[in-house]
Order: sequence, then structure tokens, then C-alpha cells
Amino acid sequence: MPDEGTGGTRVADSERDEDARVRLPQLRLDELLEELQARIDAARGTRDRVHSLLEAVLSVGRELDLEQVLHSIVEAAAALVDAQYAALGVIGPDGRRLSAFHTVGVSEEEIARIGHYPEGHGILGELIRHPEPLRVPKLSDHPASYGFPAHHPPMNTFLGVPIRVRDQVFGNLYLTEKRGGAHFDEEDESVLSTLAVAAGVAIDNARLYEESRQRERWLQANAEITHGLMSGSERGSALALIAERAREITGAALAAVAVPMADTDSLTVELAIGQGADTHRGLVVPVDDSLLGRAFTSAAPVTTADIARDERVYSGPQQLADLGPAVAVPIGSGESVRGIVLLARAVDRNAFTDKEIEPLQGFAAQAAVAMELAERRRDAEQIAVFEDRDRIARDLHDLAIQRLFATGMTLQSAGRFIEHKEASERVLRAVDDLDETIKIIRSTIFGLRSPADEGGGTGLRARVVRVVGETAPVLGFPPSVRMEGLIDTHVSKEAADHLVAVLFEALTNIARHARADRAEVVLETDGREVRLTVADNGVGIPDGGRRSGLRNMAERAEQLGGTFDITDSADGGTTLLWRVPVGER
Repeated sequence: MPDEGTGGTRVADSERDEDARVRLPQLRLDELLEELQARIDAARGTRDRVHSLLEAVLSVGRELDLEQVLHSIVEAAAALVDAQYAALGVIGPDGRRLSAFHTVGVSEEEIARIGHYPEGHGILGELIRHPEPLRVPKLSDHPASYGFPAHHPPMNTFLGVPIRVRDQVFGNLYLTEKRGGAHFDEEDESVLSTLAVAAGVAIDNARLYEESRQRERWLQANAEITHGLMSGSERGSALALIAERAREITGAALAAVAVPMADTDSLTVELAIGQGADTHRGLVVPVDDSLLGRAFTSAAPVTTADIARDERVYSGPQQLADLGPAVAVPIGSGESVRGIVLLARAVDRNAFTDKEIEPLQGFAAQAAVAMELAERRRDAEQIAVFEDRDRIARDLHDLAIQRLFATGMTLQSAGRFIEHKEASERVLRAVDDLDETIKIIRSTIFGLRSPADEGGGTGLRARVVRVVGETAPVLGFPPSVRMEGLIDTHVSKEAADHLVAVLFEALTNIARHARADRAEVVLETDGREVRLTVADNGVGIPDGGRRSGLRNMAERAEQLGGTFDITDSADGGTTLLWRVPVGER
């Protein structure tokens, strides 16, 4: 029995050993299968991630609009590393602050509650100062942590990678809060760094495309201005077109053009377009110690980061409250600066960069050349007009006046042989009419030979004609006008200003009181004095009537050392004679 028992035990042990030998390879096989499955899953995950990375590279390189490219980069970065929040901060021209911030994961409502976008403090500034990949398990533990503003969502894990464009740091990618509560690892950093390289290429392409579009727009604007000027557009229209096109292309909120004031050390804002334009038109700006004046005297662009707080600006803070970066660019170069274009952007916009200012400066210089060519063309046309006027004046003097004078002499001589009294009187009246005609022609000759007025007729002749034309509707009839002598040449500006005021007062008095249907204006000068005669066929000046206007005319004459006389005609009507020295020009 013991032997049987012992034998049975041995058989059982042998069976157990056999089972163990069978199960051990099965366990090892299961472990190997599990390890193989894990490696397959890892390989599949790596393959999927590489595929996602390739898709991300293609997506960011597909766009040409810079804003769209930047947004695509942020979205791709968040998807690749499975981050809840992602942002791309663009480094500003100073290299220390962020000039733009593109986000994913934060809603518009949250952004509005948070307030202004970050400028580059704390951990964001750390990446600006040291442009290398940065992984932080917990943001609050980092020495550079700056904290979050109110209403900002909580963030702990962080991964940052710089984006370089042609060896220059363009900006940084910021990723926070990896989904599932995990930390960002080396693989995340590697994937994001690869995306940053592709992003740099895409950004460079988008910027080159944008620069080419900008150059095309500048060329079109130059062509438009040149065509307008050479087609006869006025200077004011050309300046308005320069300001409008510059504002459109640069994205400025305000465009203003200041031009030099004659015989002063000041500039005046001739036109303004855009935000607050009405408050800037007509402002006078000193050349010394002003933003516009510095651009004018140096014939070079002058910039400011905040025009509302710049002490060199020409207007108060209330007029510039919503404006920020600005640039003043001269129209022309060297000593031939014709004016200044001021462009100002909204307070939250980027400052003007050298790449933006360079084509703007070229645009303004070419516009100045076009203005110069147009002026030379107008000068040539004016010379042709003057030559034609001289020819007409010579013909009138040498042919028409001489023949009229000879005819008058003949009639006057023939009048002695006419015995019939009425016929003789008619001949003499005809001679007088010929004399008046000769005077009118001589006045016309003086007008033809007088220099043309700039700015639409600022000479005394043009001003007299303009006053007569303006009062004709009030009078109910057009007064006759006759002018003799070198009026625009001899009469000083002071005397001319007083004379125009007297003429306007005289004609309006006729309209109000005389009840006339005919009036005559005669303006004469012999080089020593100027005489203005205004006659009408009205009811005359009533006794006891108001004479304040007449006193003003007399005082003006006395002020210049002249006289003022009023005479009543026997057959009705009044004649005013206002005469003063021509003065010094």
C-alpha cells in the first residue's frame, strides 16, 4: 500500500510538471503577443501622427492670405498635439512685444471678458527672449510665470515653439492643456517643431504674395494719379486721390495732406479723409518742432507709435483719441517737397514698418513727379495762350484801332461840310461812339496782355467781373463793365481789396434802393491812381435815407489818401466816383 501510495504521488507530480511545462510557453506567447500588439498600435499611432503632420503641412501651405495661414497654423498645432488651447503670437517690430495674437479654443465671449490680448509678459516673454522649444508641466511653477488676468480659463501644462522665417523669429506657437490630463512629451515637441518649420515657409510665401499684391496696388494708384494729372485734373483732386489711395492700401483710419503756406513757416492741412477728417481740415501746423514739419524739412518719412500721445502732433488729444501708429511722408524729395501725407491707423493696429513705408515713399515721390510734369504741361499751354493773346492784341491795336481811329477822323472832318444840323449831330455822335469803342478795345487789349491769375482769377480784373456777375441776379440785369489801363499790374493788393468792397457795396445799394434798370461800372488807372465809377439810372439817393454804406466808402478812400464823390444826374440816377492812389505793389 505504501508502495502504491508512493507510486500514485509520483504520477500526480509528474502530471503537474507536464502541465506546467505546457502552460509556461503559452504565458510567454501571450506576453509576446501583447507586446507585439502594443508595438503594432504604437507603429499605427506613429503612422497616423505622421500622416496628420503631413496633412497639417499641406493645409498651412495651401493658403496665400497671411491671416488665413496664421489661423491654419494654430488649428493644425492644436490638433497635432491634442491641446485644448493654442495660440500664435506675432513678435512686433521692436522684438520685445507681441503685435498680433491668433487663438484657438477660446470663444469670442471669453476673449471679450478677458480684455486686451497679451503683449509678451511672463512665460510668453520667456519664449520671446529665448527662442527655443519650451515644455512646462505646470505653468505656475515656472519662475517666469506672470499669472492670468481675470476671466482667463485655467491652464497648467504648456508647450511653446518658435517659428522662424528666413532665420528671423516671426513669432511663437503656444499650446496648453493637453487633453486627458497628460503632459506634453518629447514627441509632441518634435512634431510641433516640424510644423513650425513648415509654418515658416508658408508664412514667407504668404508675405511675398502680399508684398507683390501691394506693389501692384501702388503701381495702379500711381498710374491712376498720373493719368488724371496729365488729363487736366486739378491739383486739389490729385492730392485727394493721393490721400485716398494711400489710406486704402495701408489700411489707415485717417489720411491728411498738408501743404506749405506762402510767405510763412507753417503748413496747412488742405484735405483730410477718414476718421475725424472734419476736425483736421484747415488746421495750421508750425514747421518747427512738429511731426509734419520734421518730415517737410528733412524730406524723409517720420513715424510715431502713438500719435495721440506724441508731443509733435498738431492737434489736441480729443481729435486723435482713437488713433495710434502714424507716419508722415513727404510728397517729393530734396528741396522740391510739395506737401506731406499723414497716415494714422487705429489705436490697436500695428505700427508702420520699413517695408510698408518704402513703397509709400516711392508712391509719394512719383506722385510729385507727375504733378511737376502736369504743371510744366500747363505752363506750356499757358505760354501758348499768352502768345495767342499777344497776337490778337497786336492785331487789334495795329489793325482794328487804327482803322476805327481813321474812320473817326474822316467822319469828324466830313462833319464840317454837313449843313443839316441834325445830320451833323448824328455824325458827331457816331464819332463819340467810335471813341468809346476804341476805349473798349484798348481795355480788352490790356486784359489780354495782363498775366493770368492763379487759382481761378485773383487779379483785380477777375475780381471785378466776379462781383458784377454775383450781383446781377439781385439787380435783375447785368451791369455793363469797362476797364482801362494796366489794372492788375499797377494797382496794389490793399487798394484792390478796398475797391472790390466799395464796388460790392455800390451795386447792392443800387439793388436795394435805386429801382434802376441800367448800371455801368468803369474801372480806370493811369499808373498813378485808380478810379472806380458806378452809375445808374435810378431814383437817386433819397433825403434822410441811411448813409452808413456811403460813409464806409468815403472812409475807405480817406484811409488810402483818396476821395469819394457822389453826383446826381439831371435826368435821374446817381454816379459814384471813388479814386485812390494805386499804392505800392
